[in-house]
Amino acid sequence: MPSTIRIGVVGGGAAAVCLLDALSQATPVPAVVTVFDDSPTLWRGRAYQPDATAVRVNAPPDDMSIRAGDPHHFERWFAERGLAGEAVDAETADPWSGVRFVPRATYGDYLEQSARTALRVLLDRDCEVHVVREAVVHGAAPGSGMELEAGSGDRYEMDVVVLCVGGGGPADSYGLSGMPGFIGDPYPVVGRLAVIDPDEPVAVIGSGLTAVDAVLALAAVGHRGPISMLSRRAVLPAVRQCPADYRLAHFTPETFRALKSMPIGEAFEIMRAELRHADVDIPALIREVTGTEVEDPVERLRRHLAAVDHPDLGLRILQRAVPDTGPDVWPILPEHDKSYLMSEHHRTIMSLCCPMPPANGHRLLALIESGQLDLPRGLREIKFVDGFQAVLADGVRDYSTVVNAVSAPTHRIPSGAGALIASLRRCGLVERHPRGGLDVERATSRLRVGGRTDDRIYALGDLAAGALFFTFGIPSLVDRAVDIVAAINTAPVSTATLVPL
Repeated sequence: MPSTIRIGVVGGGAAAVCLLDALSQATPVPAVVTVFDDSPTLWRGRAYQPDATAVRVNAPPDDMSIRAGDPHHFERWFAERGLAGEAVDAETADPWSGVRFVPRATYGDYLEQSARTALRVLLDRDCEVHVVREAVVHGAAPGSGMELEAGSGDRYEMDVVVLCVGGGGPADSYGLSGMPGFIGDPYPVVGRLAVIDPDEPVAVIGSGLTAVDAVLALAAVGHRGPISMLSRRAVLPAVRQCPADYRLAHFTPETFRALKSMPIGEAFEIMRAELRHADVDIPALIREVTGTEVEDPVERLRRHLAAVDHPDLGLRILQRAVPDTGPDVWPILPEHDKSYLMSEHHRTIMSLCCPMPPANGHRLLALIESGQLDLPRGLREIKFVDGFQAVLADGVRDYSTVVNAVSAPTHRIPSGAGALIASLRRCGLVERHPRGGLDVERATSRLRVGGRTDDRIYALGDLAAGALFFTFGIPSLVDRAVDIVAAINTAPVSTATLVPL
């Protein structure tokens, strides 16, 4: 990395923390790093704000490390701060899988302290560091470098810009914003869900991990009224199984990284070789995949809870292979195969490969069996007419409160970054990808326009959805951050003088 480089990091959430840590470990370090973010909870992003302890991360500690090549970084941080011990283990360890799932707020503490550590390391290594508590609203490339304009009108000259703007909140698919009783985003649940009348009927839009968080948070604050999880298909997240010590042998990133193209059928054959290598019951796994959207969701939940310690490794291999190797498979698939996967199997992939802790599954099942929670299929519309009316395939239901808990769409530009992205598009610096987000290069995460990359600008996180597949989750952010730092390290640095916008 050339010593004169000035890097602008737009956004201060989990993606930015992964990038800062990668920069702090690089040799040499940049001359100047400037982070722009106007969030009141810097470094934590939307999901890891101070919140109720009932809302927990859904991944084990070794999948939550922000340090590349060090899967135990988070676990050591947890132990070194006196957070481990019998009482804490009893509180955070899942009784069915033995895995520790910490509160989201605790993980936010880790992100915050990791960011501060990375900045301190950069300072100690003679890097100049700035944190600007403003959003970037405009960007341009008037010379050979970049120029960013903050909301105050102040302008900053950069050699390289990395867009880490996150995915934003849930989309308001039914136009309910501003209606009394509509909660557009459940996070932080301690401030947004605790104020709901405990006897009111509540509709939670969605059936994914965010919706599960919302339902369990309502139960944790003592909600007594009926709760419905409303969605088109009522596909719950799968239940995470007990960890297994298994290393991928065939379906590895290295297998696909050097290839330029491969039809999906050949990729499936490599996956079959992986499954045969582990003596997996392949027909049973195929039934699991194909039945995801048609099996009764409650029966599926019961079956998954009964199989938490099942000896067959099929699901665990799939859950490891998709996020680990999927980013290297996706770019080499033909476009019609990508469209097929997105249109026909996206919900299945998300359900199986982004599972919930067994304890959450048991809590959901208890609410269902008590009659307080139901999961009707066939949501068509929600409208406000002196209260909320949900139009379902089997009729209309009335609710006093609606919680919007759909996952933030990974295919759109978040509203907070809209003005910036629009200005960059006008300058010809970015291009929308046909499947959403911005077009980026597979290997470096550089932005791409007309098939040509620009070594001045990169995207990390959900902005790269479409061109890439897995753009969320800490392991993906860590891997892409390392790629970006390596690309910056080898790119030439402009010495041209920037002119005003």
